[in-house]
Amino acid sequence: MTTTPQHADAPAQVWAELSLAPAAVARARELALRYVRTHDTSTALLDHVIEHAERGPDRPAVIDGERTLNYRALLDRIALTRNALHAAGVRAGDVVAAVGPRSADTPVIFLALEALGASYLPLDPSWPEVRVRDVLGRSRAALLMDYSSDGTTAHAARSAAATEQVTVLSLPMKSEGTAPPSPTGDRSHEVRYTIFTSGTTGRPKGATVEHQGMLNHLWAKATDLSLGPDDAVAFTAPLVFDISIWQMLCPLLVGGRVVVVSDEAMRLPRWLIGALDATAVTVVELVPTVIGWLVDEMGRRDGVGLTSLRWLLSTGEELYPAVAERVLLTLPHVSVVNAYGPTECSDDVTHHVVGPADLTGSRLPVGAPVANTTLYVLVQDAEGSPWRAAEPGESGELFVGGTGVGLGYLNDPATTDLAFFRDPFDPHSATGRLYRSGDLARVDDGLVYYLGRSDRQVKVSGVRMELGEIEVVLSRHPAVEQCAVVVSGEGEHGELIAHYSLRTPVPQTQLQEALSEALPTAMVPRRWREWDALPLTHNGKIDHRSLQAAAITPRNEAP
Repeated sequence: MTTTPQHADAPAQVWAELSLAPAAVARARELALRYVRTHDTSTALLDHVIEHAERGPDRPAVIDGERTLNYRALLDRIALTRNALHAAGVRAGDVVAAVGPRSADTPVIFLALEALGASYLPLDPSWPEVRVRDVLGRSRAALLMDYSSDGTTAHAARSAAATEQVTVLSLPMKSEGTAPPSPTGDRSHEVRYTIFTSGTTGRPKGATVEHQGMLNHLWAKATDLSLGPDDAVAFTAPLVFDISIWQMLCPLLVGGRVVVVSDEAMRLPRWLIGALDATAVTVVELVPTVIGWLVDEMGRRDGVGLTSLRWLLSTGEELYPAVAERVLLTLPHVSVVNAYGPTECSDDVTHHVVGPADLTGSRLPVGAPVANTTLYVLVQDAEGSPWRAAEPGESGELFVGGTGVGLGYLNDPATTDLAFFRDPFDPHSATGRLYRSGDLARVDDGLVYYLGRSDRQVKVSGVRMELGEIEVVLSRHPAVEQCAVVVSGEGEHGELIAHYSLRTPVPQTQLQEALSEALPTAMVPRRWREWDALPLTHNGKIDHRSLQAAAITPRNEAP
């Protein structure tokens, strides 16, 4: 069977069926992790912004360097942008692509689109034209909003739009305007945004999120972090990284402040600390690599700085216990949250506040489900066999149900069918959908432990292993700053290669010995390469594809 395309005028969706073993439904329900909480997920976010503007029009809403928008000015900018989009022909259900820097204009465009009932599709200015052309064509974008300062950074997007015959609209710069009328009615099932993520086929796939899923996640963040009008949340993420959505919107939900952190400030830890201190940021979310750099810099300062910070969230990659321990020691006044979630499920689906007791294990828990989310760990005993529920402590693949589950991949029914299913476990699900994450996990004492991607399970010299397990052990060595393990070659010719960078010099043989003491011989890499710094993706994650493509001749090789 197939699904129908995800589009504004698409017919009712028919979801793929998950093959289940006998009694799997009852056991999965019994072992599921769920958290039910009442949140308003139907009201427009703009309604909340209007309420905050009425109560405190002069309160700062968005701080972007020397530029500050108070809540009154924010509404004026939204009104002006909404009117320009409407005049250009944008209507409810349309997909609108946006290209520009992370700035005060980003939430303005998002909320102007919400006011029209249209959906937001961010493009990365650094994407090559061929990728932008592919995304514009596959998304059937009605318009491209270019809010770059001079148009040069959006050259590839503008050129791609011309090829795809997509109208380009520049952001209106006039400052005055009237606030758009408050949207009315239930917005739950409107398509709110699409994030194009990397696909295994080499083509990006557009994960599409409903309004109710987005609002549920915003409320989960606001509730779990106790966010309020006095909070300032750092807006640090690249716009094509799903965490950018909550960073720029959640503060506006609760009447707080969005603090835009520039790409320049993100380049060096001392610049980042300076930016956070200058704006009294209380909440920042970073990938573990950047967290490590930040903590090292704070250590050099003897912990001086970040006095306003109360929450540090880690997401995007596995947070290793050694890094978390350094945070807790260096920033004792800051609470550390290990967060996990797929783009396809409105961002994070678990939160866990890391405590000293968590540091004794080989892995940190990613925690319990956020509000209105249900998690299942399922197992296939053989490839192609029906799924059954994983028993407590048994590893399996993580499936997500509940309000946050997205609508699948935009205009891509074949790919949607591989990951999105009718929810057979919860007849009262807000979405009726179940998402197969492709992530391995286990549940111990009501907490989820992330065990890596299922597609990072490899077979080398006849031994099946998880590359993430090797990386966890290597990361424990006090001299190791970053590490990643990849496989070179295929089948009998496959070899493990360990890539790493160091904070203090040690012989490579010492690292190999540390692995040999903890892992079977087959899981100890024989080829090693030391880097000054491992290559990163634009989102700040370790770039495994670049490591895979790197020359296989290492600088250091085991004897």
